[in-house]
Order: sequence, then C-alpha cells, then structure tokens
Amino acid sequence: MQEDRPEHRDHRGHDHHEPWDKRDCREHGGDDKKKFQSAQTFRRGRAIAFLERLNVKRATLQQQLQQPELDSIRPVISGELKATDAIIQEFIHMFELREIVAGQGPGNPNYPKESETDEHGPTDQDTQND
Repeated sequence: MQEDRPEHRDHRGHDHHEPWDKRDCREHGGDDKKKFQSAQTFRRGRAIAFLERLNVKRATLQQQLQQPELDSIRPVISGELKATDAIIQEFIHMFELREIVAGQGPGNPNYPKESETDEHGPTDQDTQND
C-alpha cells in the first residue's frame, strides 16, 4: 500500500520500514534479537568473572586483617577492604547481579562475622549499603 512517492532510504542506505517487522531480521541475514542476547550474555559473563575477582581480593584482604605480622598496616588494609566492599556493591547494583551474589551475604562462610571484625573492619551496615 505504498503511495506514489520516492522510495525513502535512511542514512545507511537501507529501505525505511515503518513499524518493526520480523521480516526485517530475516532480510538482514539473521535474527538480531538472538545476536543481542548472545552479546548480552557474553558481557554478563565477563561482569560475573570480574565480580568473582573482586571477591577473591576481598577475601585476601580479610585474611590479611587476621595476620598479626600485618598489625602495623591494619588501618591501610581495612581501608582497602572498605573500598573494595564499596566497589563490589556499586558493581552489583550497576550490572544488576543481585541474584548472583545472593549466597554471599551473612550466611556465607566468607562473609565477615562480627567477631572477625574490629574497629577498622567492615560491619554488616558497611557491606550491605547500596
């Protein structure tokens, strides 16, 4: 039902299609939605891998807080731990990874217990703020 008007082409030279049409995907050689989901899954996988690396760094800092030979730099380690916790929380929020870290709360064995922290260590309030 085209009227007698010149064929409209967009800035890339493709024919202009009024509403979104599934034919569009097939005409361009594939299902764009599947490609988008694949790319999105890849990016999500990379985000999860980076989050795991951050959690390893967090666990290392927690172990260092428990080592008596590092008492002289305890405030520095504690500051790094708090900064790492803040980065982790921001990263989880930014990439919507809450379901991935659901097991990383107070019930998780790697989560700091109140008895494991002191005045320089993280508190439940510090680690749970969004």
